[in-house]
Amino acid sequence: MLALPDAAILLGRTAADWRGAVLLAGEALQAAGFVQQSYGARMVGMVEEFGAYIVIAPGLALAHARPGPDVLAPGMSVVTLAEPVVFGHPYNDPVSVVLGLAVITADEHVAGIAELANVFNDPAALGRLGAARSAADVRAVFEAPGVL
Repeated sequence: MLALPDAAILLGRTAADWRGAVLLAGEALQAAGFVQQSYGARMVGMVEEFGAYIVIAPGLALAHARPGPDVLAPGMSVVTLAEPVVFGHPYNDPVSVVLGLAVITADEHVAGIAELANVFNDPAALGRLGAARSAADVRAVFEAPGVL
């Protein structure tokens, strides 16, 4: 189960580009106490190194980095964007929702990805996140499949 406190939810934000969108996810993780400031830059580095593989579905990116000393606790963040941004994915751009994932161990990473995959098996989940107007709206998307 992943933690998703109010501080980790940013709705209707603006990002100039994919880097800004990923950094917003990192800022939300930091505000919730899951990571130190350096984690956001490490998430950006993953995309710079490996490409837009984090864009896992049309309109949805899952920003993350490997476990490291800057991860204080497992958790996630949710950022919705007022205007979608392009990550460079051949099929799933542009992105309007960025999830941030912070984990301590590789096993937590795999479990977290599996839990999130269950959420997005519901084709309406992304639309519900994009339309969310409150932290409670966001949490409701994740509570039904048992992620939170």
